[in-house]
Amino acid sequence: MAAAIEVQGLVKRYAEVVAVAGVDFDVPAGTVFAFLGPNGAGKTTTVEILEGLRRRTEGSVAVLGLDPWTEGEKLHRRIGVIPQEFGFFDKITPKEAVEYYRTLFGSAVDPAELLARVELLDKADARFDTLSGGQKQKLGLALSLTNDPEVCFLDEPTTGLDPHARRAIWSVIRSLRGDGRTVFLTTHYLDEAQQLADRVAIIHGGRIIASGTPGEIIRANGRPARLRVAAPPELAGFLRKELGIEARFEDGHVEVDLGDKRDALRVLSAIERSGITWDSFTTQDDTLEDVFVRMVGRMDDGALKSEVPP
Repeated sequence: MAAAIEVQGLVKRYAEVVAVAGVDFDVPAGTVFAFLGPNGAGKTTTVEILEGLRRRTEGSVAVLGLDPWTEGEKLHRRIGVIPQEFGFFDKITPKEAVEYYRTLFGSAVDPAELLARVELLDKADARFDTLSGGQKQKLGLALSLTNDPEVCFLDEPTTGLDPHARRAIWSVIRSLRGDGRTVFLTTHYLDEAQQLADRVAIIHGGRIIASGTPGEIIRANGRPARLRVAAPPELAGFLRKELGIEARFEDGHVEVDLGDKRDALRVLSAIERSGITWDSFTTQDDTLEDVFVRMVGRMDDGALKSEVPP
């Protein structure tokens, strides 16, 4: 699959400060790519370089085969951008805003159709300053699509939204991928990245510390699956003695790591033989958020430095 975005050896320095320290990644066309990292990791700087808003210090960057800095005018007609905390003219209506953008880009998009796509048609004639936070974000998304972009840069598009508004934005993002567009998503919601992204890159300290599909990153960096049983601490002692396994008691639950699904059956059979009263049980796998928190924490402690190229 051809790459819509290609980044090699990207470096950005501000005097003595290195914000981005040799980043490499590519984004296949027609996919959702989530770019994750804590505040100050170099995420925003990288995105602004890709959008042609900031000049790189070293390395090569191509978006749709164009250099964002030297060919920005051509590129901006082919991409859509929604910034963090989208704002606009207070007294303009969504319909007027789309018509304004349509005129700027020479687009033939139908305002009503576009507003319906982002579930904002019922507010087409409402002033911007009367819209809720979620409705403002939906308008920002609509405007980013006015020029029929091939690549959409969505920077924290669901921050501060209620669950219903978040899911509405998710639906639009999925439809963009269905249309064959490329979505470059930055988000602090790790469940959002796990749900939506085909591929993920995690940046910390200006370097990529993990990349791949959400499943690949979880398998490579996550803990084993766990069986968690609501039971007293005596059960943990019984399982350690009976099966010779590590069993932990915490917050009213006994937790056991599972090598595979047969281990769950073996542990549950032992629990039944124990005669100890227990309640419900669940199996748990690490999420992308679990892995992210652990990896970033280890980086902050210095434990991952040897795994990151100089």
